[in-house]
Amino acid sequence: MVGGLPSVVVATHEADHRFTVEGFVCGADGKSSADVDVLVKDTKISYGQIVKTDANGHYKAAFHLHNDNLGDPLLIEANGQQQQQKVSFDPKDLEAERIIQVNFGTGCVQDRNSVPMWVYLGAGGVVAAVGGFIGFKLIRSWRKQEQKRGKSQGKHKK
Repeated sequence: MVGGLPSVVVATHEADHRFTVEGFVCGADGKSSADVDVLVKDTKISYGQIVKTDANGHYKAAFHLHNDNLGDPLLIEANGQQQQQKVSFDPKDLEAERIIQVNFGTGCVQDRNSVPMWVYLGAGGVVAAVGGFIGFKLIRSWRKQEQKRGKSQGKHKK
């Protein structure tokens, strides 16, 4: 932490050497837990780091690993709870982000890759507005056609 601001780990190495462990930490009440220490450790190579959760309970730890680290055991610990995972990725894929998500607690489990609800609501609003506009134009067009038919039928009756 520098100057009261949390430090951010930025991995500048290539995607095929970067491995990320991220997730959320929540309390028993389901609310996100801010400023919690999370230990993420590759126990085979005895390398680990402690990161803090942000205001949303999210944490992220980046490692520099190689293909021979595939399958290494990971220890992730937060709020006195531990989870065991393994380093997993496709060693032939040199471009996709190598990442796993490990969450603690209940109720605040989120997927950082999922689309937020506001996107669906906003898209639904746009679709409704466009549909309403098109419907309005169609109804107006039909009414004009009906009026023309009424006037043209009136002229033929003379």
